[in-house]
Amino acid sequence: MKIDRFEFTSKGGRERNEDAVISRSIGDKGVFIVSDGLGGHKDGDLASRTAVSYLTECWLNLENHAFTREWMETTINDTNRLLMSIQEEKRSNLRCTLALLLIDGEKSAWANVGDSRVYFIRDGELARVSEDHSMAFLKFKAGDILRSELAGDPDQSRLLRSLGDKERNNPDIYENARPIKDGDAFLLCSDGVWEYLNDIEVMSDYLKSTTAREWGELLLLRVIERIHPGNDNLSLITVRISTGGGV
Repeated sequence: MKIDRFEFTSKGGRERNEDAVISRSIGDKGVFIVSDGLGGHKDGDLASRTAVSYLTECWLNLENHAFTREWMETTINDTNRLLMSIQEEKRSNLRCTLALLLIDGEKSAWANVGDSRVYFIRDGELARVSEDHSMAFLKFKAGDILRSELAGDPDQSRLLRSLGDKERNNPDIYENARPIKDGDAFLLCSDGVWEYLNDIEVMSDYLKSTTAREWGELLLLRVIERIHPGNDNLSLITVRISTGGGV
């Protein structure tokens, strides 16, 4: 099995980049993370870098990189406790979002906290998208707004969960019930990217591309054409799987 990956992060129109990303693969195993430091809180960049670094180190130290759902839950909770300890030390309310993907041979699972997203594509269709932990997404689920209106809703940035929050920090974890197959693909991104895209465009650019880099760059071209001065940080990771077999 081959894991093809591409990552990108930029400060966009902001003074500094509070996003952090990492994509690492070893053979048929990999860890992929996008974290967005909350701009309304001091040291958001420190929060995102700390979360990404700690989670990656834990994965690298995991025997044979063979994760379980319980390991994911425990490690994300440990990450939150680490951020809480730094808060106490620095007297700072640093917080961040999380989008995490893990691949272990035929197994894959992903998690999110906040409004950084994970998209999963299978058989040429968008099979699943993680749910945002925001007031705007609650309004969408209640039928008060359309999915296409999420990005422009005034409550989009009002998060209900984040890492570094004492109480509201629990992740949603998604486990792929079926083994990884040829053509499977994932997109991880911060809200600075997904708010300029719709699901059809994510799929269209995947179908037009043959590599993770090409897919990522097509998405970024769309975003760059639509952003305004002072736009948020931009971060994404694209992952495409090739097993050598048919889809």
